[in-house]
Amino acid sequence: MGENEAGLPNMSLQGKKMAYQKVKADLRTSGHSQYLDNDELQATALDLEWDMEKELEEPGFDQFQPDSAEHQNLGHSETLDLHLDSIQPATSPKGRFQRLQEESDCVTHYTRSAPKNNHCSFCYMLKILCIATSLFIFGIIIGYYAHMNCPSDASPSGTNNPQLYQDILKTIKAEDIKKSFRNWLQLYDSKDDMEIAKKIKSHWIALGLEDTQFINYSVLLDFPGSSPGTITLSSTGQCFYPDGQPCREEARGGHSQDLFFSYAAYSAKGTLQGDVIDVSYGTMDDLKRITKLKNTTNQIALLKLGKLPLLYKISLLEKAGFGGALLYTDPCDAPESSVLSSEPFMVTLNPGGDPSTPGYPSHDGSFRKSRTNLTSLLVQPISPSLVKMLISLPKLKMDKDTCSPLELPHNEKRTVSLQVQTVTQFKTVSNVVGYLRGLTSPDRYIIVGSNHHAGYSYKGQEWASSTAVITAFIEAMMLRVKKGWRPERTIVFCSWGGTPWGKIGSYEWGEDFVKILQKNAVAYIGFHSPIRGNSSLYPVASPSLQQLVIEKIKFTCMQRAQCLGANVSSVQIEGDADYFINHLGVPTVQFAYEDIKTLEGPSFLSEAIFPTHATKIEEVDPSFSLHEAITKLSGEVILQIANEPILPFNALDIALGVQNSLKGNEPSVPHLLALASRLRESAELFQSDEMRPANDPKERAPSRVRMLNDILQDLEKNFLVQWVPPGFYRNILYHLDEKTNQFSILKEAWEHCNPQTSNETFQEALSNVLNSINSAHISFKVGLDVFESVLLGKN
Repeated sequence: MGENEAGLPNMSLQGKKMAYQKVKADLRTSGHSQYLDNDELQATALDLEWDMEKELEEPGFDQFQPDSAEHQNLGHSETLDLHLDSIQPATSPKGRFQRLQEESDCVTHYTRSAPKNNHCSFCYMLKILCIATSLFIFGIIIGYYAHMNCPSDASPSGTNNPQLYQDILKTIKAEDIKKSFRNWLQLYDSKDDMEIAKKIKSHWIALGLEDTQFINYSVLLDFPGSSPGTITLSSTGQCFYPDGQPCREEARGGHSQDLFFSYAAYSAKGTLQGDVIDVSYGTMDDLKRITKLKNTTNQIALLKLGKLPLLYKISLLEKAGFGGALLYTDPCDAPESSVLSSEPFMVTLNPGGDPSTPGYPSHDGSFRKSRTNLTSLLVQPISPSLVKMLISLPKLKMDKDTCSPLELPHNEKRTVSLQVQTVTQFKTVSNVVGYLRGLTSPDRYIIVGSNHHAGYSYKGQEWASSTAVITAFIEAMMLRVKKGWRPERTIVFCSWGGTPWGKIGSYEWGEDFVKILQKNAVAYIGFHSPIRGNSSLYPVASPSLQQLVIEKIKFTCMQRAQCLGANVSSVQIEGDADYFINHLGVPTVQFAYEDIKTLEGPSFLSEAIFPTHATKIEEVDPSFSLHEAITKLSGEVILQIANEPILPFNALDIALGVQNSLKGNEPSVPHLLALASRLRESAELFQSDEMRPANDPKERAPSRVRMLNDILQDLEKNFLVQWVPPGFYRNILYHLDEKTNQFSILKEAWEHCNPQTSNETFQEALSNVLNSINSAHISFKVGLDVFESVLLGKN
């Protein structure tokens, strides 16, 4: 591993004559490279100087004469049987340029003496002819074996070739994804999670995916009870179900099972009578205002989803003394593709994984905690139509042209009796995991994840969409594998179970293989719920991968008449990427299509899990062209991360993101800003041309490339903190929404802070951010020092 090869490097760069010259950001972006300071190294570099506007060409035998390599490696041929140990493509800082270094020990010419210039008899001429013929045949034999043993300059590695990527992706067709989607959707009525997983496994095996297997865990799930939750008005005695229908047996019998699944998993159970207090979105400001006006002890909060994570808002309600909460989605916030006026929905109060085995996998014999509820509050999701009844909306004046947010009048009192019934029991959650082994780095994993049918009527169409997309990419890639191609790094395909209850399948698998994944996981690419609307592409990426995602989107724009232009952000997202971001610090990418209204509205509305018919996928994307676009965009990212000799992670973008996150903070912390500035300087030097194997053949040695990749792979791990507020990401590089750039933990802690007194919460958050930035700064310095020491040691 890179750490062992590097040994214990000197942590200081002071007092040394640096082997590398710092390249400023403006020079780097304009494409100019600098030469090394050291005279001997400069002489070596001059021998191998390469022009970034044109690929290097090397002369040789006729049979080894290289073709002209096109800019950005777009014209490389597809050589599949090269010996990659003896030759490796070199890449610039962002992998935009490539050339091949001619193997020094490969014999490409030989010498022979010229015949004497005298009179030749017929026999002498015949002798010469025989000798020439023998030499010709001998030359062919030499050329054949030289070609077998020495890679040609004419073509690059068959794995790292953008044209190869396009050849793989062009086999992905919208009509095939649509057909696959319909086939999967036929299975959604099954309540057996294992049955769906078996179908996925058998299909992946039929496509040729290696070592496809079940990985099962027995976990504690929370289900609806024998009857739905109820809300009873104390003033009239009227009883309502969560969808707003009266509690009559005949009405109940006419409802589908969707009514039973309007519940909060892992809520407290029982009955509570109290006043309904409208807390709006439940922000810190909302609760400060409410607690000054009313007694909130054992009362019932009327709470809108959105703006902040539900788990965080539930924790604030607990601290304020509330005994229960009625959750709803305001119609003014709802996406256009959903009909939410009377739809019941589910939420989970589980932060992730099996609640009975927090932090460790659910194996037989493991100690299991008794955790039937994860909050002291009775929590019940309700429909907007029931909210209108509770607040007597008909008395309010409504403007048909505008949407008026729902709110309970301050001078009116509503007392209700809330009953919540759920049942916890152990069930088996199945993951399907298949591998495509890497050629040169099989111990480095790119994890590609989707979620499959959870049963019980939820996410039926979304899971089918997700499964169809990941399967389409597997099929396209395996067609190429059957022709002899393999990626450089291993790609792990996962279909997760138990996602609606708190990403349980992915958490348990991550906890099961945590030691391996901490060292070997390179990136996570998610296919969770790819089609949520049809008006805007919504890409989310780690800071280190944003540059790669932007390049792929621009490339797609050049190929299509309609550009898919979209802003790339690092925000908390739905789906199973959670464990890999928060516990492993793995760079992540996820593409989806959304409604503009959803993106403009408050975040975290996706925490509401609606029944299968709430979103009609084929109405949103009838041609399945959006599915095809998501598959190809994600596929290009996967292939490039899996194949490039140097991981396409941008270290400087992390430093720039840190600086942007400190702008406009309340208050200004000078020493934090100074440390962020030093981090940027180190990142600029680390990211400079001299630090990449494109310009220095000594750096192209496999051990040196491995060290560089290990540093790039571990950069985001520096930003994992031990404790954050409930529902917040432990990876502080991710923000709560696109509208706020500040570090989420600093913003939240400052809202808690009383300016007149010292605040331990704020100081602790400040310390977490400072230590993360300092840790990343040290990582850059160590990387620079290791490379310098290795290079100077070879001289």
